[in-house]
Amino acid sequence: MEVLDRTPLADDREPAVPTPATALVSAVRALADGPLAELADDIDRRGIYPKSILQRLGELGALNAHIAHEDQPADYGLAIQAMAEVSRVCGATGFMVWCHDVCGVYMEQSGNPALTGAALARHGKGQTLGATGMSNPMKTFAGIETFLLHARKVDGGHLVSGTLPWVSNLGPDHYFGAVADVEGSAQEIMFLVHCDAAGVELRNCPSFSAMEGTNTWAVRLTDYFVGAKELIAEPVRPFIGRIRAAFILLQTGMGLGVAQGAIDSMWKVERQLGHVNEFLEDRPDALQDELDVLTTRIMTLAQTPFGSEREFLIDVLDARAHASELALRAAQSALLHQGARGYLMTSDVQRRVRESHFVAIVTPAIKHLRKEIARLSAEEQPA
Repeated sequence: MEVLDRTPLADDREPAVPTPATALVSAVRALADGPLAELADDIDRRGIYPKSILQRLGELGALNAHIAHEDQPADYGLAIQAMAEVSRVCGATGFMVWCHDVCGVYMEQSGNPALTGAALARHGKGQTLGATGMSNPMKTFAGIETFLLHARKVDGGHLVSGTLPWVSNLGPDHYFGAVADVEGSAQEIMFLVHCDAAGVELRNCPSFSAMEGTNTWAVRLTDYFVGAKELIAEPVRPFIGRIRAAFILLQTGMGLGVAQGAIDSMWKVERQLGHVNEFLEDRPDALQDELDVLTTRIMTLAQTPFGSEREFLIDVLDARAHASELALRAAQSALLHQGARGYLMTSDVQRRVRESHFVAIVTPAIKHLRKEIARLSAEEQPA
């Protein structure tokens, strides 16, 4: 397998003495270019769930770079870089890294001793695997949907019922964060759902056009008990306001990685087809320059992942939308650069086109992002 000798998200010249951050990125790149690359097509088309890859990423430290632990401060930029290296080779696995990473954010920021400490340590090392069921709540808070999970108070907690149509990176021993409105109240609760608990049923959902190996299920809750040990936030809206920039920033790793993989595949045919590809728009050097500028911008934003100022949030939303749009353009351009060979179903270029579509529609989708940017921008205008 041909592996391009380049560092997608950093300067091409490696430092003489690697830092822990560069060592982690290099280790993730080696895993992605080796075992993950061999599985990528099967993950996409046959529905193979790369659990061993996710666990290995946890062992390397790629799943807790954004979580403060021991003597290591949280580094959202490093977490995004690691996710991008995975997404460069397999967008589906990159998406599952995000699912797991953002679940770690919920646990850490909950302040709940039952979800931090040893539980968070196991999560960060990939010894247990988590996910997020926040698509419906995020759309509901934006006025796009209504809550699909409903809770009623009982002694010691709440009972939750309802169905989420699809939640990814799940399995019998997995868990995920979710939100339910509370009967007779204007408040909501955010909580952890354990897939092996009473009242939880995983149901098959329709096949997707790509990324079948993401272990995506419809989840039916029937009087699922949420006690103090499962509670992430109550009330929910202040908590979401605190973490939403971090939630969205982490997602940019998917777009950056899919775009880089597309650019890499363009260079692979440059020697052979460059004499005719030069007449195409969105050439690899121009796309790489745009990607590098966007990456630098995102790395700056990632230094303050819990910022809540209006202008900062608009910048985060715009950077996330730009990453999606760039992934779409780069993937389509890669297909045009490769020609017929890129149209083969077995082509990584064909797979990446479909992965870029997912990056553009996963919550928050481009239209959702632009809606929120318009709303926040309107709030800045005089009445």
